[in-house]
Order: sequence, then structure tokens, then C-alpha cells
Amino acid sequence: MLNFELYNPTNLVFGKGQIEKLPTLVPKGSKILVAYGGGSIFKNGIYDQVIQNLKGFEVVEFGGIEPNPHFETLMKAVTIIKEQNINFILAVGGGSVIDGVKFISGAVQYEGDPIEILQKRILFKDLSKVIPFGTVLTLPATGSEMNSGAVVTIAATQEKLTLGGSALFPVFSICDPTVIASLPKRQLQNGVVDAYMHVMEQYLTYPHEGYLQDRIAEGILQTLIEIGPKVVENPTDYALASNFMWSCTMALNGLIQKGVPSDWATHMIGHELTALYGIDHARTLAVVAPNLYKVMFETKKGKLAQYGKRIFHLEGTEEEIATEAINKTVAFFHTMGMDTRLSEYTNEYSATSDFIVNRFEERGWKGLGENQKVTLDKVKSIVEMSY
Repeated sequence: MLNFELYNPTNLVFGKGQIEKLPTLVPKGSKILVAYGGGSIFKNGIYDQVIQNLKGFEVVEFGGIEPNPHFETLMKAVTIIKEQNINFILAVGGGSVIDGVKFISGAVQYEGDPIEILQKRILFKDLSKVIPFGTVLTLPATGSEMNSGAVVTIAATQEKLTLGGSALFPVFSICDPTVIASLPKRQLQNGVVDAYMHVMEQYLTYPHEGYLQDRIAEGILQTLIEIGPKVVENPTDYALASNFMWSCTMALNGLIQKGVPSDWATHMIGHELTALYGIDHARTLAVVAPNLYKVMFETKKGKLAQYGKRIFHLEGTEEEIATEAINKTVAFFHTMGMDTRLSEYTNEYSATSDFIVNRFEERGWKGLGENQKVTLDKVKSIVEMSY
């Protein structure tokens, strides 16, 4: 097992009715920016619950944070915080809102052009240099409610870039599984597949000695396979909803990546497809991942075979099991309502591979993945196989 440090200060407040604890979780005397997205919180009653529980606090609202939050939008919130001396942020929404708030938190006191936070992948480690924030989760998927990473889109250049650092953990996150009852099927499908692929990026590398980490990861995968199709059809079932929400959090709260290698090449390619074509993040992962596994088959064969045996109970030679494991993964994506070809989302894909390779080259990215063997020529092959 590799050396590691595990640090996660987020107070996760999980279960029915936990939003009532909000006034005890926000620091007394805070002036709060309540940040949210396109307005679904008004339809499902979450907005009213938040405002009701923030009586006695001075509250400023900031709405309109997009899916795949835009740098340009978030900078408007940064201006408001500076002008109004706001000292706490509450993100009410899913991963996009929470990611956006992480950027806002770091950008307020950033010395320099805030766009550098994304272009230079700045890591925030000093708590005195960020605005503290909490979250009320409304859409399980990204694990952003219990990690310190974020992804933000620069609309002007069609780039989807990352930021993070130990100072960007939420102070607290309220996670009430009952909120998923009002979510559209598409968002629930996306959430299941997003969480599944978060696990796969940390699990499907090569055989190693992180035995416990593998078993935890496999447990999350098995749970998502079991409950995924059911929770989409029955989101009011509390057992399904709670296991779904907790699986999404556990998939990316930092635990399963400790002491083991991780990949993330599928995400790097998928981010470009979202930035270029506006395809839902989870759906880009379902497009890219199977083809990445095929192109990188020889380096991933051992772990693919372990995955096939333990998750799908496959039998045969290592090569046969590894190959069928990819097919089973595609079948699961289809069960979850995912298309797995880029051409099913856009007709303008013919130059996509060259565009992505050129962009990675401009950033100096010569090799991605757990061993940097996903070279630019392999990126090109992966994208073209995804057409």
C-alpha cells in the first residue's frame, strides 16, 4: 500500500429532517450568501426550508449557477461578497452549485487574476485565505459535499478545469435523502453513473496491495448496480434513496483513493466533451470509459479481470473475463439510460479527437492515467473509438 494522509474535516449531517439543524451549524453572527442554481429548490420546497431555518441571520441570495458552473457567473458572486462583506456561503444544490461555491470561496481573497485558479490548478491550503462554506445537498452524484475538489467551466474558451486544496472542504454538509423524490429520471440516472465512474477511476488501474480499498470500492460498485435502476423508478423509497446518496458521497470523499493508484483520464477526456457539446458529465463518462479500457487493455487487464470476477462473477481466462467485464459495464450503462456513443449526442464530432489532443498538448499534458501511459496518440484513439 502507498503512503497517504487522510484529512476530511467536513461534518456530514445525514438523514431525514436534518435541515432543521442548519441554524446550529452556521457560525453565529454570520452574514450569509445563499447560492443556488436554476430554481428547482423553489419547486421542491428546499428553498423555503433553508430560509425558514436561517431566520436571525443576514442573508443575501445568489441564484443562476449553471450545471457545469461558469467562471463568468461565479465571478459575479465574488463581487457581491466583496461589496457586502459576506463571511459565510451556503451552497444549496447539487455538485455544480457546490463546485461553484468552492471556486467563489477561494477567489474572493485570491491575489491575482482569479482565472489563474483554473488555468494553473491552484490548490488552496490556508483556511484564512478562503470564505468558509456549508452545503445543503439536493442532488447526489459528485461527492462534492464531502471533498475539496471542484470543476469549473470557462465559457469564453470552452474549457472545463479543476481546482481544490485542503482549505476547500465544506464546514458541514446536510444530506437528506428525501430530496431526491422530486428529481427527474435523467438526473438520477446521471447521479448513479457519475458515482460509479468516480469509483472506477480510483479502482480500475492495476492489481496492487490495497486490499481493503479494493473491497470498499467493490462494495460501492455492487450497491450502485443493485439499487441504481430501482432508485430511478422509486425515488421515494427511503432505503434506496439513502443508500444511493451515501454511495455517491463515499465514491469521492477521499477514502477509497488513499494508498492506491488512481486514473482520472476518462474524466479529463469527458470534461472536454461537456465543454464542447454540453453533454451531461455522467454521459460523457459512459461514452469514454469503455473505449479507454479497450485501448489500455494490456495495462488494465489484470484489474479488469478482478473487477469481472468480483462484481459480475465471470469465469474464464483472464483475457476473456477482462473483455466481458467491459461488455458488462456497457450493459449497466445502458440499463441506466446512458447512450455510449458520441454520435448519439452530436453530428459534429469528426474533428473532436484532434481538437482534444491539441488542447491537451497546449496544456503540456503528455500522459494521463495511473501510470501516465494514456499518451496523446492513445487519447486520439480513445476519442475516435467513442464516435
